[in-house]
Amino acid sequence: MTGKTPYRLLLIDDDAALNELLVEYFARFGHRLTTATTAADGRYLLRRDNPDLLILDVMLPDADGMEVCREIRSENDVPIVMLTARGDVPDRVLGLELGADDYVPKPFEPRELVARVETLMRRSRQAPPSRLASGELVLESETRRVTLRDEVVELTSMEFEILRVLMESHGRVLSREALLSRLRGLDSDSYDRSVDMLISRVRKKLGDDSRAPRFIKTIRGAGYQFVGAFDG
Repeated sequence: MTGKTPYRLLLIDDDAALNELLVEYFARFGHRLTTATTAADGRYLLRRDNPDLLILDVMLPDADGMEVCREIRSENDVPIVMLTARGDVPDRVLGLELGADDYVPKPFEPRELVARVETLMRRSRQAPPSRLASGELVLESETRRVTLRDEVVELTSMEFEILRVLMESHGRVLSREALLSRLRGLDSDSYDRSVDMLISRVRKKLGDDSRAPRFIKTIRGAGYQFVGAFDG
């Protein structure tokens, strides 16, 4: 491993054999992976080690991984990659809506997981514009805070990111594929519906009407466009 930033990672998965394999594999790229086989041990290690990124399995012996994701996201902004054998779109959408930043279905190639982790870490450490405003809608990147008419809008990590990308690209139409590329560095048709559902969630929280949009407009057959009056 040369020229890459080493990361401290935490994996919570009850498959001890997989954990051991991934510890060795991530080490090849200079990353230190700590593992836990239960949610309880994982929560402890998360508090103790404060890792750069969490890899979390959905199926755990002592808790539901989706609920663990929700609990962690409510108090910690650590990037989260979900692992699961359940590959249905509703499961992926639920994980993203609960605050996960990426979703990797099992079985997977270890190299793909490394690539996703490194892509997610690069993105999380980039400094976007500190403040974006459209009338009474304000997005602050440093605090990851969104307000509308001075009221805080509670967004999940992925909801925040998709709104940020749209606001940064004000006036440009972004396809689902472009949004996916900007969000996770992916290009997969299987996530198209996830984008639609995330947009729907953001609209609902902003009180935006898709038939008469103030902020996010659907361009049929093309994608989405931020159309709010832009202040800077």
